[in-house]
Order: sequence, then C-alpha cells, then structure tokens
Amino acid sequence: MSDKIRWGILSTAKIGTLQVIPAMQKGNFSEVTAIASRNLAQAKQVASQLGIARAYGSYEELLADPDIDVIYNPLPNHMHVPWSIKAIQAGKHVLCEKPIGLSSEEGQTLLDCAQKHSELKVMEAFMYRHHPQWQLAQKIVQEGKIGTLRTIQSFFSYFNDDPQNIRNQSELGGGGLMDIGCYPISLSRFIFDEEPKRVFGIAEYDSTLNTDRLTSATLEFPNGSSTFTCSTQLNPYQRVHIHGTEGRVEIEIPFNAPIDRPCKVWLQTGTEINEIELEVCNQYTIQGDLFSQAVLNNTSIPTPLEDAVSNMKVIEAVVESNRLGSWVNL
Repeated sequence: MSDKIRWGILSTAKIGTLQVIPAMQKGNFSEVTAIASRNLAQAKQVASQLGIARAYGSYEELLADPDIDVIYNPLPNHMHVPWSIKAIQAGKHVLCEKPIGLSSEEGQTLLDCAQKHSELKVMEAFMYRHHPQWQLAQKIVQEGKIGTLRTIQSFFSYFNDDPQNIRNQSELGGGGLMDIGCYPISLSRFIFDEEPKRVFGIAEYDSTLNTDRLTSATLEFPNGSSTFTCSTQLNPYQRVHIHGTEGRVEIEIPFNAPIDRPCKVWLQTGTEINEIELEVCNQYTIQGDLFSQAVLNNTSIPTPLEDAVSNMKVIEAVVESNRLGSWVNL
C-alpha cells in the first residue's frame, strides 16, 4: 500500500463536492481517486472540476473498483446504512456522514456488519471532534482547569424552508434534530465522556414539511446536564458554553469552523478571561487524514462506531420525550 489512502466518493452531494473533497485533497495521507453518481455526466463533470481521475455512473461500479481503499458516504440519511454495508461487503473501509442512519436499530445493523469485518475501519463523520478547538476544550475540562464540569449549553441554527431540500423531507430523515441537533448531543457526550441518564425534549414541527423546525432538549448526565436548541428556521447562529465550578469555556464557531481565519476559544477562570486563537486549519482535512492513517497503520479509528449508535439512541429519546411530554430514561 502507498503512503496515501485512495478514496472513492459515493455521490456528488454538495457537502462532498464543496467541502469534504477539496479539503481531503490537501491531506498528507488522503487521495481522492474516484467519484460516483447515478448520472455519469454529473460524475464526469464533478470529477473534471475537482481533478478526480475516475468517474462512475453508478455506485456499484465504484464499489467494484479494486483500486479504492475507502468509501466516503455523504448520501441522504436513509441511504447511509444500506450503502455503507454494501461498501463493507465490497471490502472497503467506510467513512459515513452523520447521522449514522434513521434509527439506532439501523445503526446497530451497520455495527453488526462492521464487527463481522473487523479488518475494515468504519466511522461516522463527526468532523468537529477532530478540530483543535474541540481537542483543546476536551483537554481543558479533563485537566480540571474549569473545576468540575457541571453543564453545557449549545445553540445551532440556520434558515431553510425549501420543501425540495432533502433536509426538509421527513421521510428521508430530515428535520433539525437529525441534521444539526445531533451535534450538541454528540459534543455533550464527548465532553462529559459518559452517556446521559435521561432526556427531556420539546419540538415544534412545520405543518407543511412535517419536520421539526425548532427543538430544545435537556440531557441529564450522572455528573451534570446539557441543554441545547437547534432550528432550521432561525437566523444562522452557533455557540457552545461549557461551565465548571471554577471557570468556563466558550467556543465561538463550534461546528462549521472557518477555514480562512483562526477559530477563537475563550477560557474564563474566576474573573479572568483569556482569548485563545487557534491556527487556521480545515477539520475535514484533519478528519480524512486521521482516518487514512488508521487504515495505513492498522490502528484504531478516532471514534468507534458504537459511539454513533449511542448518539442515535439519544436523538430517539428526545423525539420520544416530545411525544410523551415527559422525561425519557436511557
């Protein structure tokens, strides 16, 4: 095997063509070798634009390419598990976009398949975790620099009410909680380094789209709490506050970290506030290289697939809590 892992991209989805592929092409260990679309002309056009050597007119052709080591799956939510399983069965490592599937049961099906092919790496693509600002936040908390972690507050929103947009199609796994609410849930579990005991959620659904457009939830952990609000029909905004008994961490742009300017983190201890400016980087480049290195060196992936299933269980509990109007135990 060469010193670069050869990636195949499953579909010409915008997240791939606009963000992930250009970032991975700058990586030290990742090489984007092929891209597939159900429309060959579309695949060829994107391949030409992005300088990708091979273009396929079907996903099956891409999976059959013996020169591809890893499949990146940015397909719509309802296609995450089926096509990731097909990729595994074709002998490919898989990096699959979040959320891992439509349910924890579906995610478990993927996990079961992956465990039968232990020689392959399979991971959910929560890119934010690999960004230095989140590695720093985790380190600050673990080292006790804000005292004992007690609570986390998160907000994530954008405005999109286009009924043709896949994020607004409920039958395909659309809605705010699945698209962006999964981030506050993930980061809370990441920073607390444990699973919540119970959750309470409330949601407002768009009467036309039948997707949740405003969802808030409280997650109760063994040693604290996390609250968040996400929305698909509010002014774009994102922020995370991590509070301890002796200080706090504030992350300015926690999820869509910019690639053209430094990210800022504020650490407050007592009355003193320090602004920490991190070097410019691309979290998608980092994610791709970390996964590629795990394949190259046959080492553990940054985030085990079990984490993806656990995150889906919390998402489901928030939905169930809203339906019942009461706390739901996990």
